[in-house]
Amino acid sequence: MNNTSYTPKDSEAWKLFTIIAFAIAACMQAGGIWFLEASFAAKGFYAMSAIMLVHTSITITKTLRDHEEANRMINKLEDAKTEKLLMQVNRNDD
Repeated sequence: MNNTSYTPKDSEAWKLFTIIAFAIAACMQAGGIWFLEASFAAKGFYAMSAIMLVHTSITITKTLRDHEEANRMINKLEDAKTEKLLMQVNRNDD
């Protein structure tokens, strides 16, 4: 079995960049809604839709990541079973 699995790791600079970019985007969205020339009800609708968009973006990202990790684990288990089966076949051939 190949034990050289690669797990990508993000640098601290990248994590900080993404947090700052998210904060700036959220502030710009909030400012845009705040200064919008519309009724309070319309601003509330836009604010709720912005919050829902952020929530669903985070949720789909987490779901896709979890799916990828589950597939990785299934592949590792299948590789281990195949390795075990091949070792048994090799022992029987000798």
